Amino acid sequence: MRFRQQPPLHKLIPALRSWFQTELGQELLAAERAQIERLLPTLFGYHLLQLGIDSQICLYDSSPVSHKFIVAPALELGLGQNSVIAANEELPLERNSLDVVVLHHALDFAQSPHQVLREAARVLRPGGHLLVLGFNPLSLWGLYSRLCRKRTEVPWCGHFISHWRMSDWLSLVELVEVKLITDFFLPPMATGKWRQRFSALERYAKPGRSYHGAFSLLVARKDVVGMTPIQPEWRRRKLISLPIPEPSARGKHCRENREFR
Repeated sequence: MRFRQQPPLHKLIPALRSWFQTELGQELLAAERAQIERLLPTLFGYHLLQLGIDSQICLYDSSPVSHKFIVAPALELGLGQNSVIAANEELPLERNSLDVVVLHHALDFAQSPHQVLREAARVLRPGGHLLVLGFNPLSLWGLYSRLCRKRTEVPWCGHFISHWRMSDWLSLVELVEVKLITDFFLPPMATGKWRQRFSALERYAKPGRSYHGAFSLLVARKDVVGMTPIQPEWRRRKLISLPIPEPSARGKHCRENREFR
């Protein structure tokens, strides 16, 4: 699959940030946040990483993971203490070190989506979970991105990676798909009045029943064949040694006496 040539992410951030601050962008972000907040409380661990397009968008507040941080592509004002400056294609993290990784449109606007996914799978520990948020090409938004004349503008310049393509990529990096959710079925109209005329689509195309929402949320787990999780030392139960009774020799003496008689 050939992708559109994308500029470096740090050059797209101002335009992406401005679009997500529009009325349409805020509605889409609210729907994405609602879906991811349903899943994160069920995923546990010690370390969580968010890779995205804007370090000011935080999606992991509902996660019970203790250590959570964001990777930002460039240094800018307002970055929190839990931010790491690095490229999404080259993460300065150890292999098998994270429990949860969240990709918020990181593949849609990457110069090399394959490399971003490989890096996310590399730092994910066996048994860890990957959450991929991206635009759905099998939706009104995907159709609009193909037909509109603004294909060089955000967000329509994104890759819009299909589900079957993502399934192939996941199998190559030893990830197993667990769940797929699509949501936000309104058309990409900038005017809220026009979007409300299509509100019936939201009522009939509920998440889980239709796979034609504007965005898709794919959950995958890293399963490595032949690896057995090792329990921590404090979780191992110690066996209590009890004395084992020895078999009695009384019956043996009785049989020997009867034989001599």
